Amino acid sequence: MNPDHRIALCPGSYDPVTNGHLDVIKRAAELFDEVIVAVVNLPARKGRTLFGAEERIGFIEEATKDIAGVRVESFSVLVVDFARELNAKAIVKGLRVISDFEWEFQMNQLNRHLAPEIETVYVMASPQVSFVSSSGVKEIAAFGGKVDELVPVTVGRRLAEMFPNGRPGAPENPSE
Repeated sequence: MNPDHRIALCPGSYDPVTNGHLDVIKRAAELFDEVIVAVVNLPARKGRTLFGAEERIGFIEEATKDIAGVRVESFSVLVVDFARELNAKAIVKGLRVISDFEWEFQMNQLNRHLAPEIETVYVMASPQVSFVSSSGVKEIAAFGGKVDELVPVTVGRRLAEMFPNGRPGAPENPSE
């Protein structure tokens, strides 16, 4: 491999991938030769996921198929160990709000302790997607709201299938 080939990881649960995630991935692809979207198999911090790893990977592969230099992989180890395994020299994270920074600052310090040779790069969310979060998207969909402008088409379609009238088991007619 070319020693000047710059590889970055964009790790996350992506449950589901949002247009905010895609904004960060696209921008990272402009900075690095290769961006590996690293889908954590079983996220410790966020617990159980709505979508399995394979489905989350499929959503991302479909949404990033036209972005040069992007590939998707799942992982079940420390992110710095996965970065080393793939010869990535950077971890790219998106920041939306102050609370993101607080968490990411702590993770950066821990990762830096474990792997000082791997740099963390932060990409500020674009204003048009700075309010979009996976948890917010899931909550809107669960209550029957439209999420089409917040997520890739395949994700929106799948959420509409999962929650056609709001939460599973909710009556179709609210007066019932």
